[in-house]
Amino acid sequence: MVVIKTENLTKIYTRFEKEAGLKGSIKSLFHREKITKTALNRFDLKIEEGEFVGLIGPNGAGKTTLMKILTGIISPTAGNVSVLGYVPSELKNAYKKQFAIVMGQKSQLFQELSAADTFLLLKEIYDIPDTEYRKSLDYFIDLFSVSEYLNVQVRTLSLGERMKMELIAALLHNPKILFLDEPTIGLDAVAQKQIRSFLKEVNRDKGTTILLTSHYMDDIKSLCKRCVVINRGCKIYDGSLDMLFERYQTHKLITVSFSEATDYIPHFNAVIVEQNPFKLSLMVHSKDARCILTEMLRECEISDISIEAEDIGNVVERIYSDKGGILYEEVH
Repeated sequence: MVVIKTENLTKIYTRFEKEAGLKGSIKSLFHREKITKTALNRFDLKIEEGEFVGLIGPNGAGKTTLMKILTGIISPTAGNVSVLGYVPSELKNAYKKQFAIVMGQKSQLFQELSAADTFLLLKEIYDIPDTEYRKSLDYFIDLFSVSEYLNVQVRTLSLGERMKMELIAALLHNPKILFLDEPTIGLDAVAQKQIRSFLKEVNRDKGTTILLTSHYMDDIKSLCKRCVVINRGCKIYDGSLDMLFERYQTHKLITVSFSEATDYIPHFNAVIVEQNPFKLSLMVHSKDARCILTEMLRECEISDISIEAEDIGNVVERIYSDKGGILYEEVH
């Protein structure tokens, strides 16, 4: 069942510009320079129930604007949008009880209260029955292992601890759809891994449909089978994450340690990343990797070999800079 659907979704922002200083302020009373920016341009999207979809794109691509439209925070300029059969901008209570949104840079918890107090407040706001509330809270406390942090002020929590509480607050009423906007921003590697593990379990156990935006490609790769790439308000890819990387992760890093000093130089096209008499690191095209390895094994005494996929950051940069329009679109 399709739970999120947009057709020709367009959002245009209008801004006004004025010169700095008193002169500019007076001048703007009579004439203001109007600037328009298209944040989303005829954007089509379909998401099925239970999917975990990653939304990626550079800063200013339109990801957060899409999230805000889907949650009813802002209205589109044109086009149609339906989430769970509702028009989000109408902000019907029945709809608001069926989704949740977590933004890594904004908190819904009260800083001076304990997380437990906020949870009780949310229980009343969402009219959660006592037994259902207790069951959900116990499930998430066990899942996140946060029982020791429930009754302390939120402002005393670390960023990782607070983010766990933010997720519990969002999931207490068992929403059908969870919108996540940069949920792991600023977290250390351990906390990021924990959050990913929790989200996987929620998606699997609860069947929650999740739409995730993140600049950390490790988030997308570990959580999402499908991803949508958006750039300058346009969808340039919608399909399998594996197929996206198959097209753009075109190089491999080969690092070789030699048993004795050598000045070996490959006869194939390769970029030398690091070289000394006992070690050589090469960035090679994936199709040339086997030939280069065969050549080195034949000509050199090798003590160790490692082959790594190209850095994710390089791949993402290549995706964003693609000039070919829509790269590939899978039918859903």
